[in-house]
Amino acid sequence: MASLRKSVLITGCSAGGIGAALAHVFQEKGYHVFASARNPTKIPATLSGAANVTSLTLDVLSPSSIAAAVDSVQRKTGSGLDVLINNSGGGYTVPALDASLVKGKELFELNFWAPLAMLQAFAPLLIKAKGCVVNNTSANAYIPMPLMSMYNSSKAALAMASETWRHELQPLGVRTITLVTCAVKTNFFADYHPAELPETSKYSDIRDFIHNLTDGRMQRKAISSREYAISVVREVEKGTVGTVWAGTDASMARLAWWLSPQWIFDMIVQSVIPLSKEMAKATQKKEN
Repeated sequence: MASLRKSVLITGCSAGGIGAALAHVFQEKGYHVFASARNPTKIPATLSGAANVTSLTLDVLSPSSIAAAVDSVQRKTGSGLDVLINNSGGGYTVPALDASLVKGKELFELNFWAPLAMLQAFAPLLIKAKGCVVNNTSANAYIPMPLMSMYNSSKAALAMASETWRHELQPLGVRTITLVTCAVKTNFFADYHPAELPETSKYSDIRDFIHNLTDGRMQRKAISSREYAISVVREVEKGTVGTVWAGTDASMARLAWWLSPQWIFDMIVQSVIPLSKEMAKATQKKEN
C-alpha cells in the first residue's frame, strides 16, 4: 500500500552538517526521511532512532550503492519519492598551479557527476510522485574565490546543469531547486586535511595563510545549519522552482554578484581572501 506520508531522501547526513540539519527539519515536518551517508554510523542518533527516519548506507560514487538505495526507497514508500536532495560534496583548497589533476577529477566526480547519477537513478520515483529535486551548489559557483578553482568550477558545473535539468524535468512534472549556498556553520572543516604545497610552489611563502583558510574561520560568523535548513525546507514546501540563494547574507551576496561592476566585485572577493595582499607582504618581507 502506498504511504500517505511525504518522503525525502538526503545525501550526506553526517552529524554536524547541512544534510543532518535538513533531515531533522523535514522529520519535524512529518516527512518520512531517508537519511543517507557513506558511513551510516556518522548519522546522528536523533535521526537514526526516530520513527519516521530510515538510515541508508549510500555511497554516491557507487552505482551499486545507489541502486540499492533506490530499491530501499521504493519498497518503503510504494509511491515514489517526493523530494531528492543532492547534498553530498567535498572541497579542495589549493592554488591551481599546484592542484592535483587526479584529486580535481575526483572532486568533480563527487560534486557534479554523483548528483547526475542520483537524479538518473531516482527519476522514475520522482516522476511518479510529481516530486522535487534539490541540488546544493555554492555561492562559489558565482564568486571566484582564490585558491578554490577546483571547488568553484565543480559547483558552477552543477549550478548550470541543475538549471538545465529544471527545463528538462518540468514537462515530466518534477520541480528543480538550485540551492546557491553561502556560509553555513557546520563541521565541514573538522576532518578536512589541507593540501600540501610543494616546495617549488609559487605560493610557498604564504603556505600558512593558505592552510589557515581551512581552519573554519570562514564559518565563524555564519548562520547555524538549522537556520539554513528551516529556510530551505520552507522553499521546498511552498513550491519554489529555480535558483535559491541561502545561507549567511545570501541576499546581499546575490545583489553584489548581480549589480556590482567587476572592479567592485574584485574588491569584495579580495576582502574575503586577500591573496594579493598576502603575496605582497611575503615579497616585502623577503626583500627586507
